[in-house]
Amino acid sequence: MSRPARIRLNPVGETVEAAPGSALADALAAAGVEFPCGGRGACRGCRVRTDGAALPVTPADELKLSAAERAAGWRLACQARVPGDLTLELRQWAGVVLADESPFAFEPADGLGLAVDVGTTTVVAQLLDRATGRVLGTRTMVNPQARWGADVMSRLCSALAPAGRVRLTLAIRDAIGKMIESLLEAAPGVAPVTGAVLVGNTAMHHLFLGHDVTPLAGMPFEAREPGPGRLSGVDLAWPARARGAEVVFLPVLGGFVGSDILAVILATGLGTPGGPAAAADLGTNGELVVRFGDRIWVASTAAGPAFEGARIGQGMRAAAGAIDRVEVEARGFRAHVIGGGEARGLCGSGLVDAVACGLALGGVDETGRLLHGPLAVAPGVAVSQKDLRELQLAKGAIAAGLRILAEEAGLAPWPGGPLWLAGAFGNSLSADSARRIGLLPDWASDVRPAGNAALLGAKFALGMPGMGRAVIETLLPRITHVALERRPDFHDLFAEAMFLPVPAGVGGGTEIR
Repeated sequence: MSRPARIRLNPVGETVEAAPGSALADALAAAGVEFPCGGRGACRGCRVRTDGAALPVTPADELKLSAAERAAGWRLACQARVPGDLTLELRQWAGVVLADESPFAFEPADGLGLAVDVGTTTVVAQLLDRATGRVLGTRTMVNPQARWGADVMSRLCSALAPAGRVRLTLAIRDAIGKMIESLLEAAPGVAPVTGAVLVGNTAMHHLFLGHDVTPLAGMPFEAREPGPGRLSGVDLAWPARARGAEVVFLPVLGGFVGSDILAVILATGLGTPGGPAAAADLGTNGELVVRFGDRIWVASTAAGPAFEGARIGQGMRAAAGAIDRVEVEARGFRAHVIGGGEARGLCGSGLVDAVACGLALGGVDETGRLLHGPLAVAPGVAVSQKDLRELQLAKGAIAAGLRILAEEAGLAPWPGGPLWLAGAFGNSLSADSARRIGLLPDWASDVRPAGNAALLGAKFALGMPGMGRAVIETLLPRITHVALERRPDFHDLFAEAMFLPVPAGVGGGTEIR
């Protein structure tokens, strides 16, 4: 039997093994590499560079990569086979993930507890001492389901067949089990895990629990099994110290609005009756909340992965080498690069800044047309016309959704109140730039970062009697899910929200360097 090929991954410095002749994507997916189009060779998101000509050029490489890129050794990993030992430079770079450490109210209990945010892109798990509420450890990883696509719909399509659903369910369950094993190995003592709370959007909820996802893949996009999923550590084949754990995946709120937003409501205090307030999780599946009095309205909208750098020509996650902030300087751009050094690409917050600066300099018109060619943000990094269209689609979906929820709550015009932004993108986003491009409405003057509110809300539930069962059952009847796609004016509002507000006095003649 031939020995496995060893694949060195730079710059992370990891080495993985794979059988010669096997799909390179399988080995890289296990190491956390994402495949935004689901491995169909339809995008450029899984680019890798090889030493020499180790990987042959495929038809997809010829279609998606320029001649210069191919000559430099770039290939699409999803189309390649493992020829033998390899050294690869990954175009994707591991980013900083928000791992909440905020104090929270809790009722002391025996043993250890787990809070898990099952994100579409990233999974975050924390181990806690249930007697003190102290965080004992945190683990993060790329959701292994990214092997089947960066967005929710790609994964649902892969899970329509029973065999596909089993693959995606086992992938996420196995990944979380390994995270728990790592947490327990590093934790002091031998106390058992007695409880675990998981949160995620509706697709993540269904795929973790193994539910049929067919109702989510077409109109009216409503879950047949929205309730909490209750399992045990035995059911999930978790490590021995976690086998006796009571495991609950909190319920979804309607459509694609999942328990991650229920957790945001708990963490931000929006579940308590009060004045106007809103929250938004601006991820691939944009989820929105408005509270007024004792009622809460929620909605989801398919923003797409542009906010996370996917489907952007030179997009990447917020990590070393990513441009995360852009400012106007002497009629040009000044870019900030995470970690310093040479810019490798743009993350979501940098993309929003770049377009806001392009508007201020007159290089972009209200329709989103680039008037003087790509926005050259830094040497070798530019925003293309396609990139700008992707951002317009994402921001249009969010802006239209917020407007509709405010109208449903009778808050048009908005009388004032905070807007909480949850998640890594929301915490790095410039509120000024977001308002300039129309991503956030003009009324959003009190914008507050909420950190990883989904994870914090999971801990809130973990610390409540019965892991939040009574509190959540009281809260759910006050929440109204608004199906945006059923509003007859949604598409008109969405199209209107795709326009970009050009600053007064700015014309199309300003040159951009």
